[in-house]
Amino acid sequence: MKTVVTTAYRPTTKTIEEAARIADLLGCTAVERRKRTIEQIQEMEQADVVVAAKKRLEYYPVGTSDPFFFHPSSAAFRTKRQPEEDPFLEATGLSEGDSLLDCTLGIASDAIMAAVMAGSAGRVVGCESQPVIGLVVKEGLQRYEEVPRLCEAMQRIEVVLSDAVTYLQNCADGSFDIVYMDPMFSEAIGESSNFTPIRQAAVHGGLTEEWVTQAKRVAKRRVVLKAHFRSTDFEEFGFERKIRPNTKFHFGVIHLERGNVSER
Repeated sequence: MKTVVTTAYRPTTKTIEEAARIADLLGCTAVERRKRTIEQIQEMEQADVVVAAKKRLEYYPVGTSDPFFFHPSSAAFRTKRQPEEDPFLEATGLSEGDSLLDCTLGIASDAIMAAVMAGSAGRVVGCESQPVIGLVVKEGLQRYEEVPRLCEAMQRIEVVLSDAVTYLQNCADGSFDIVYMDPMFSEAIGESSNFTPIRQAAVHGGLTEEWVTQAKRVAKRRVVLKAHFRSTDFEEFGFERKIRPNTKFHFGVIHLERGNVSER
């Protein structure tokens, strides 16, 4: 399915220029709004629609009338808790100054948590293989202003529009302290209503031997997996499962020998 970019219902010179910029980034066409509804544009263009609104990008896949847009979602309240209360932070062992690669960025909730914990001396990179989703999140991380205490951390997240395995293959050995993966985007799909419009568009790729092998090569200290409690990936790929009673999702950790000296 192709994608087109348009403006809000009442375009301005600025939003017209913004639509052209976004279309150029996506390698697609910018179309005039001409007071058409999103449904009319979807039908006439036979395309998914991205709206370059004043404060955010909105993505309307064909067949949907509600948009996907960036929101920090659970990170807005998770970052108020103590680090030891967050299962993701406990599993990753993140500390200030650490680097983390989030192989499955989704709506970036975990990446935001990582950026807050790692601080300005750290580094957080997130891979997103679906270009439109990735761009909506990338732009949102830079523009979002409604939770001021998160803005600096969100703006430090580097979004890479690539599938995880390809990105990992081009990384140097030990180039990140932690490599993290949530192959089914389980938390994002379950927790966020604004993710609903793109559940079918999101790429739900299962874990593979190559993915884990590359992650172990690139990580200095840990490779961390989040998966459904019924998943066999923990045992199949050698993760030490961290059981969380009465929860749908567990974390698994592979501790790496070269990280033992600095393991926290």
